[in-house]
Amino acid sequence: MKKVFYLSSCSSCKKILKFWQLKSSINIVDIKKDPISKKDLESIYKIANSYEVLFNKRAQLFRKIKKESKKISEKDYKDLILAHYSFLKRPLLVIGEKFFTGNSKETVMDAKIELDKLCLASIFCIFKNY
Repeated sequence: MKKVFYLSSCSSCKKILKFWQLKSSINIVDIKKDPISKKDLESIYKIANSYEVLFNKRAQLFRKIKKESKKISEKDYKDLILAHYSFLKRPLLVIGEKFFTGNSKETVMDAKIELDKLCLASIFCIFKNY
């Protein structure tokens, strides 16, 4: 899987996507228009081994839930992500067996390095077959 899940109304997501300079081989998904599917979420879970890691704890809707619930399970995180797009931590970049989520400088840079490796590998393959 080569996908990035982002929110088109999020200025941080837009800046990060511009910085990453995504190639056409990566599918870009606006989660507000096209929410993450159960299949995609479960595929990413196999890499992450946690729905909590993929969960946006800063979502405004989460504040209400957090007050009402003392303990939130992995199943709860999964169900919430599938129920509303704002619960998915973003941007979320998935490249093969690696994923990068959130907007911390470290995560954004790590993702950029991985994207650059992918680009270099593509260029190498083109010249190798030439």
